[in-house]
Amino acid sequence: MSDEIDIDIDDLSRRMDGAISSLRVEFASLRTGRASGSMLEPIQVDAYGQMTPINQLGTVNVPEPRMVTINVWDKAMVNKVEKAIRESGLGINPQLNGTIIMLPIPELNEERRRELTKVAGHYAESARVAVRNVRRDGMDQIKKAKAAGMSEDDQKLWESEVQELTNTHISLVDKALEAKQEEIMQV
Repeated sequence: MSDEIDIDIDDLSRRMDGAISSLRVEFASLRTGRASGSMLEPIQVDAYGQMTPINQLGTVNVPEPRMVTINVWDKAMVNKVEKAIRESGLGINPQLNGTIIMLPIPELNEERRRELTKVAGHYAESARVAVRNVRRDGMDQIKKAKAAGMSEDDQKLWESEVQELTNTHISLVDKALEAKQEEIMQV
């Protein structure tokens, strides 16, 4: 391999790992019939002129297996937090009690479970697209390096290494999806 031309595989790997960790956060937000504070993580509230996560606007608690409560610190934000939860697509109907928002988690029926597996599939496809975009960036780096004088053998070696990295990360996405869909369909 050329000394002056180097493809940063570690950077590509780190970016692909970021897509996987983002997928795990999105999967944690999918409720499976049990209450979890992490299900609120992806929800952003328009607070003080910027989008803010719910856990930065109040205390999120899970007092019982089918209930999540949010104690909103600023009374003026209660309605905005409630609206963000309603519009999030979680399928939960928030109940207000002063500055406390209660989220009763209903038992999942078969239809809702199937909907959630489809949502999980969309999240996984987004992660696959993110991994493929990183792969494309890596391949573009290789093309630029070839134009700068990289040998054809080195180009093939780097391309196969980037493709192998991509295949590994895509299989991780597929395994995570399979596990999440199994968890969702479990009664």
